[in-house]
Amino acid sequence: MAQVSIDGDRLVVTMEGLDRVWALKSAVTVPLAHVRGATADPGIVRGRKGVRAPGTHFPGVITAGTFHTREGRVFWAVRDAAKAVVIELTGERYARLVVQVDDPRATVALIEQAVPVG
Repeated sequence: MAQVSIDGDRLVVTMEGLDRVWALKSAVTVPLAHVRGATADPGIVRGRKGVRAPGTHFPGVITAGTFHTREGRVFWAVRDAAKAVVIELTGERYARLVVQVDDPRATVALIEQAVPVG
């Protein structure tokens, strides 16, 4: 699972427990100015992931790590699809972050309130 927080003008996604191992990353930090928005999307786990490099993928169990798609790199850290949040980015290493959080609605609200308008 991931913890999503706002630290000044930055969005911080911190991996917890074994998800650090599966995702091969402990945290992702991006400027809020590069965050386009966030949505709760449990259906995203059924779609194509792209080419895994590096990461972990056991269908129906876990998707974690970096996946390369036509749209760019996507960082995944999801075990429970019902708790998946998609964070859209621009001008960053990752085009989007797909992470499992404890409360998807609260996480989306936190991000949407912090993202600069315009």
